[in-house]
Amino acid sequence: MYSLDINFLKDRSPEEVGPAAPAQPINLQEYIPVGIGLGVGLVFPGLIFLGVWFLEGQSTSLQQKITQLQEESKRLDGQIADINKIRAETAAVKDQTQALVTVFDRIRPWSAMLFDLEKRIPANVQVENIKQIPPELPAKSQPGQQQALTDDGSIPSGVIEITGYARSFSDVNDFLLSMAESKLLDASASRISSAELVDAPPITGAIPPENTSESKIKIKPQQVVKYTIKADLSKVPASELISELENKGTVGLVNRIRSLQKTGALP
Repeated sequence: MYSLDINFLKDRSPEEVGPAAPAQPINLQEYIPVGIGLGVGLVFPGLIFLGVWFLEGQSTSLQQKITQLQEESKRLDGQIADINKIRAETAAVKDQTQALVTVFDRIRPWSAMLFDLEKRIPANVQVENIKQIPPELPAKSQPGQQQALTDDGSIPSGVIEITGYARSFSDVNDFLLSMAESKLLDASASRISSAELVDAPPITGAIPPENTSESKIKIKPQQVVKYTIKADLSKVPASELISELENKGTVGLVNRIRSLQKTGALP
């Protein structure tokens, strides 16, 4: 069998085919939106990358600063601990110094006390014994408190007890009133603790009567008043009694107080 191949294109003449279609020109304006879109699409990821890179750099810098500040904080904590320790030691030294200074301000020299009492004993009064009773200090309100004060904030004082003999009760009262005028004693706290009539002992100079068995009349011994007077020492600090102590001949204590005043330890 035979097949027939017929090529219609080849057999057509150019006039039958027609002219070729002209090439379409490229319009760049049509691609501008596409370029803008691609540019915007590339800019945002770039900005995000730059932002992440910047934040990582800032984070590293801040972490270094945090580390430095932590080290500085530890160093400052150590210095603060040292300062607090020094303050505590300074406060303890001040308390001890103030306690020592207060000792001088509370001293009542016996030489001044005896000199003062000697000028105040009436003629008909005899002193047998003088003793000092220590003050009852109040309980410490704070741990480590060195100086104990009374409720009114004053320095606690001691008590002197005077015993002896007097010719009469009036003489005992005169002695008490004379003691109340002393600046070294507290007039409001001076009192007669006891007073009673007793037979005059030999210490008073009285001569006991001689009663013989032949005498029908017995002579009674002379009677005198045995008294006990208690007086609180003045609560006024010694630094405020300098002139009084100096007049009584207490030179050593006065010089110490004046030295402490020069240094500012005492007002």
